[in-house]
Amino acid sequence: MKPKRAALYLRVSTDDQTTDNQRQALEAVAEQRGWTVVKAYEDDGISGSKGRDKRPGLDEMLKDATRGKFDVLLCWSVDRLGRSLADLIAGLQELHGARVDLVLHQQAIDTTTPAGKAMFQMLGVFSEFERSMIVARVKAGMARAKAEQAKGIVRRDAAGRKLKAIGRPRLSLQLEQQIKDQLTTGHGILKVASIVGVGSGTVQRIAREMTGADSPFDVVSEAA
Repeated sequence: MKPKRAALYLRVSTDDQTTDNQRQALEAVAEQRGWTVVKAYEDDGISGSKGRDKRPGLDEMLKDATRGKFDVLLCWSVDRLGRSLADLIAGLQELHGARVDLVLHQQAIDTTTPAGKAMFQMLGVFSEFERSMIVARVKAGMARAKAEQAKGIVRRDAAGRKLKAIGRPRLSLQLEQQIKDQLTTGHGILKVASIVGVGSGTVQRIAREMTGADSPFDVVSEAA
């Protein structure tokens, strides 16, 4: 069986610090496990709060993980990977999706073991929870905005600029009445849409409002 190909991710926050201690400790772990270190990725003098776009070492490491260039990533501690929970979860999920195991030296987390694999599973649970919370907040915000709009409240952003209305703009009362008049003459949905110059969906909506039925009129196209 071939030894695992290991990669190291090293990071320090300031220029007067060094990654040497991290490197020595992680190389010792790899040697003890019989793993071959194929590459070390470094971000020197970069805060863990920075995103992936500001951390070239992290970005290169994650790209190489998806390319299958190593089997396991060794890192000194979880805060070396990142201090932003969202960025951290995204990075760890990317490793998991690439089937790359993770060893966090200080936290004694090793996903090459059955117990360690549970961490990745828990990350999936937290990530799904976060997504559901975001969706719930967006839906609540949309519902509130629609309710305010229905009451005639002018919605503005933080700078005081007027926000666009949600949904398609309503038809003018005159055009809506024209559609109703055409429907009452017995014309079908497509015919009325052609006469008035609107979409068939708009005509169908007004037809439903007039009768309360799901399919109040047959969709036909009569001769002019």
